[in-house]
Amino acid sequence: MKNIKEIGKKIRWFIMDVDGVLTDGGIIYDSSGNELKKFCVKDGMGITLLHNVGIKTAILTSRKSYMVEVRAKELGIHEVIQGAKDKLELYKKLKKRYSIIDDQILYIGDDFPDLPVLKVVGFPVCVKSSPKEIKDVCMYITKKEGGNGAVREVAEYLLKIQGKYEKAIKKYTGG
Repeated sequence: MKNIKEIGKKIRWFIMDVDGVLTDGGIIYDSSGNELKKFCVKDGMGITLLHNVGIKTAILTSRKSYMVEVRAKELGIHEVIQGAKDKLELYKKLKKRYSIIDDQILYIGDDFPDLPVLKVVGFPVCVKSSPKEIKDVCMYITKKEGGNGAVREVAEYLLKIQGKYEKAIKKYTGG
């Protein structure tokens, strides 16, 4: 069994799925057919804390949504890949573009389209409502549900492993 703390210290990129991870997996349409998504503010703060210490973030999602673009821009997410029918192929392109390796990447997903990426990243993570087949390949399973602080939970866990948590929150605590 790999040492989760040693693996966590190598992470430089934090990549997330959206539906079921950054959201609760629900899709809401208004009366005009526009898609709406509810994002957790706590997850946004987790992403900001990662950025505060130089960890890059990315979204890799199968669906396309304008709301994802809006939220990603608001949070300063470094890379947004939507409409990923083959997540592994696009993941490999992202690695090549930024000259990063699997061991430097944490990926958090929740369902079968995430499985190929979860199998190759250095630090595979899933939310607690994920199917057994997903949980079986993950090093960490969140206590929180997707869209309800799961990303924040993992961000804080990673920052503590890396000894960067205090630095990440410094501007908020006056320390």
